[in-house]
Amino acid sequence: MSIPEQQWAQVVESPGSPPVYKQIPVAHPGPDEILVKMHYSGVCHTDLHAMKGDWPLPSKMPLVGGHEGAGIVVAKGDLVADDEFKIGDAAGIKWLNGSCLSCEMCMQSDEPLCPHAQLSGYTVDGTFQQYTIGKAALASKIPDGVPLDATAPILCAGITVYKGLKESGARPGQTVAIVGAGGGLGSLAQQYAKAMGLRIIAIDAGDEKKAMCESLGAEAYIDFSSTEDVVSAVKSATPGGLGAHAVLLLAVSEKPFQQATEYVRSHGSVVAIGLPAGAFLKAPVFTTVVRMISIKGSYVGNRQDGVEALDFFARGLIKAPFKRAPLSDLGKIFELMGEGKIAGRYVLEIPE
Repeated sequence: MSIPEQQWAQVVESPGSPPVYKQIPVAHPGPDEILVKMHYSGVCHTDLHAMKGDWPLPSKMPLVGGHEGAGIVVAKGDLVADDEFKIGDAAGIKWLNGSCLSCEMCMQSDEPLCPHAQLSGYTVDGTFQQYTIGKAALASKIPDGVPLDATAPILCAGITVYKGLKESGARPGQTVAIVGAGGGLGSLAQQYAKAMGLRIIAIDAGDEKKAMCESLGAEAYIDFSSTEDVVSAVKSATPGGLGAHAVLLLAVSEKPFQQATEYVRSHGSVVAIGLPAGAFLKAPVFTTVVRMISIKGSYVGNRQDGVEALDFFARGLIKAPFKRAPLSDLGKIFELMGEGKIAGRYVLEIPE
């Protein structure tokens, strides 16, 4: 397969500046890496944070963002065995691009917590380009026969919310409140929750998101923009009015992180996944203790979580709501995202 020397990419030249659509060189894979010709890449809110420089974590600059890339392996290093990846295999490049695989965290299958982790579209160039490099050990093998465009959002949003639901400890038949349910993460969280036998309360704003959430199986929709008392509304929507067994916080603003302990039921869990810039978690110590509430963070999943999340999708249990757009439209999509006007996910079509 012929691999060009130059490719089209969306490049952030400096923190806070919009991406520039330009040509850059195609990289060559190292001994333990694969080169994937991108067909599609999802656009995540993390990509907007990376562009703006919101987080206290140094990023590569200039930077090619993106970390939900699905495509075909076109080259690989000498150390990549055929039972890992062959030329022509479908592969996914995720947020976790590589890790050392030898530290305490990696040895315990907590690769996302590796102190030397490489992050696609943040510390290394990501998937908003025609050809992307990834460590073979951390890349995802995409099952045969699944559409690559619909797979792209699973590689970050899907794996992330699936991991969060596992971390919540919620059991089949119990209720989970999903804050930010109408966004890219939330639309997938609802489907994984339903497939895992959970009951869903969706929290978001707007009629378009309401319609989508109801179509995905939410038993109740709480519009925080028009509801005077969100806490009471959530509790009223749960069996016995006792509150949700678990809360998944996918929001991009701070206030929901402060409210969640008020409507989670006793012995319930609050799982923080969204990363609003500069935000803090706060909860009353007395009620947190006497009601035995668990508050925890959940990051992206490990390699096995990725396999499981993709398997749910391959079996037809997850259908990511998404809209297609050309790679050249990334700047416009970031503008809509910043205004909170995107329901579901955008998936970029990478040019041939």
